[in-house]
Amino acid sequence: MFRFVWLTALYLLGAWYAGAFIPAPGEVSLFWPASGVAYAAVLRYGPRWALFVPVPVLLNHWLFSPVPTEFLPYSVASNLLSTLAGYYVCTSITGARARLSVRSGFGLMCGALTMSTSSALIGTAGLIAAGMDAGDEHWLSFARWSMGDLLGIICLTPSLLYLTHRPSAGASLIVNGRYSSAREKGIWVLCAALTVPIFYYAGTKSGLYSLGLVSLPLALLLWSAARFEPLWSVLGTGVAVLVITSLTALGLGGFQSPKDPLDTALLLGFMCLFANIPLMLMAAISEQRAATRRALIRAVTDVATGLPNRSAFEEAVQRAMSRQGEEHGLIYLDLDHLSLINDTIGHAAGDTLIQAIGALLRTKVGRGGEVFRIGGDEFALLLHGSPDAALHTAEDVRQAIERYRIGWQDQMLNVTASIGLATFRADGADSARLLSLADSACFTAKEVGGNRICVANHEPGELQERTAAMRWAVRIREALDNGLFELDCQAILPLGDTPPPGRHFEFLLRMRDPDTGQRLAPGAFIPAAERFQLGVQLDRHVIELALGWLEARPAAAAQVHLCAINLTAASMVDQNFQNFLIERVLRSPLPASILCFEITETSAVRDLARAQTLITQLRALGCAFALDDFGTGFCSFNYLRSLDVDYFKIDGSFIRDLRDSPLSTAIVRSITDIAHVLDKRTVAEQVESRDDCELLRALGVDLAQGFGLHRPEPLEQYFGPLATPAPSSHG
Repeated sequence: MFRFVWLTALYLLGAWYAGAFIPAPGEVSLFWPASGVAYAAVLRYGPRWALFVPVPVLLNHWLFSPVPTEFLPYSVASNLLSTLAGYYVCTSITGARARLSVRSGFGLMCGALTMSTSSALIGTAGLIAAGMDAGDEHWLSFARWSMGDLLGIICLTPSLLYLTHRPSAGASLIVNGRYSSAREKGIWVLCAALTVPIFYYAGTKSGLYSLGLVSLPLALLLWSAARFEPLWSVLGTGVAVLVITSLTALGLGGFQSPKDPLDTALLLGFMCLFANIPLMLMAAISEQRAATRRALIRAVTDVATGLPNRSAFEEAVQRAMSRQGEEHGLIYLDLDHLSLINDTIGHAAGDTLIQAIGALLRTKVGRGGEVFRIGGDEFALLLHGSPDAALHTAEDVRQAIERYRIGWQDQMLNVTASIGLATFRADGADSARLLSLADSACFTAKEVGGNRICVANHEPGELQERTAAMRWAVRIREALDNGLFELDCQAILPLGDTPPPGRHFEFLLRMRDPDTGQRLAPGAFIPAAERFQLGVQLDRHVIELALGWLEARPAAAAQVHLCAINLTAASMVDQNFQNFLIERVLRSPLPASILCFEITETSAVRDLARAQTLITQLRALGCAFALDDFGTGFCSFNYLRSLDVDYFKIDGSFIRDLRDSPLSTAIVRSITDIAHVLDKRTVAEQVESRDDCELLRALGVDLAQGFGLHRPEPLEQYFGPLATPAPSSHG
């Protein structure tokens, strides 16, 4: 009801104001702002609101502009039907919702032309039918009517649409962005205020000045269209049109009301052009601003979750550090084992879970911080408050994720999270170091089992340790790319009297430092390789190096009885690596019986079924297997029946203590007895002297390996003259 009242009142106000521009009874007003009210009403609220138009039309004729009874139906029809016609033409071009764009401006103008033309046709017919237009120049009445409507629409409709936008639909009309400063707007207002008296005073001196001075308000409108929010342009254009039209119609300020039909047409055409230029410029600039902002939003927004991305996160951290004296918490959050869901159920399920976790994090953090997605399964939270509050929020988030469940088809999905927390005060904080601390803490939480919080230590030791490991990972990748890995051999000798049937040795990996030329032992780089998931790449490289070297030297390969190659734990559970290894053994001309693959006890039981499958497949080809570091694992004898290996390599810690520790002696004897019962052979590692060999022989150990028997040496030295590659043959 309230909307009907104020629309009716506004329509009546426009009709009353236009009455001042009717020079004589039976003539048409130069300016009809009521048409702008009706057009804005149907565009904003829908076509059914055109039904309010007859009420103010009839009230206007009753109160302000009496007309013959015969003209009333034409007057109502011209205003009602033309409003509907304009609406349908506009919405067919722009759609149901008006947007601040050039296309919408074009649609609004097409609808306005349709509305003004149809209104003028019906209205002129009414004037003739009622005898109100007795002259022969009916086209003049048509021109004045249509252009008056058009000018009223241009003057009022954009302003009313802008002022009556709903918050829910505001994004379609309002363009957010950086506009000019308040100081520049103040200067604009001052110039606009000075323009009016200058415009009026100069016009009274000479009518010739009036036309030239029209450029002043036009310049101000172009200024506002280029620099200010759209509201300034639409309101400024409406006010300027009202002022100039009023001065012209009333003959004030040097302006004269047109008498000649051609003058009338030119004046109205000029005013329509005057009003359209700044509005179309404003629409074009606003559309460009909107496109730029959309591109910016896409650049800093994660598409899958709608959360800000890593770029936005880094900017937010920089802003937080600029707020002097404030305390903050930075959380790195990594979802545990999300890859299992992706691999077993599908990536669609994983993506759904990530989206749900993103929404959960937004809810938990609320107004106390910001949530970002910075990677595949990684999120970051920037919290505002004390360290205790940050830790409380981190624990709340961890528990919420642990309890969270989401349905996917006929399954329930859930994950846990590893969280790294770094607290900081804005004064003097180093953003790069802070991010490294939080990331390092998250990595530590994941390494020790996940589903926990690790608070970063601001002491340099922790960060240096992680940084050093990361540098090793980079060096390993560079060494793989540049061929800096080399192989040594260490002999494995029998402890009995039977001479070896051929060379039995273990391949040992070395990495050459490109700067110093030093050959680095595995203990320097293998921990970093396993920590950063480079073990599989290393194993592939070692197998290619070892087999490729022997394949190129048939004479050396002919002397090999058994060569051992170590496999990391990651390779034992990597199906792609297993496929590669089987295919490489099948493709090699070397007999599979000379290859022995060493696996540790703990890596084998990491996935017992998959390890046994690999062992079975390779043993079927003729390869042997050795269980390395035997006796140090937590499972030891329990899995011997499942792991069908050929050799037990007794860990060197028992061999070193053999003379002084009865327990070590008993363990070595037990391992040897069990191996022989299972028809396996034992190898003693880290044998330091010939005296140790005598003790081991007495305990029944079959083979020995260590510095006391043979120090590792490069392949070329180990094989001597046989290391020369055979000449390639050409068919």
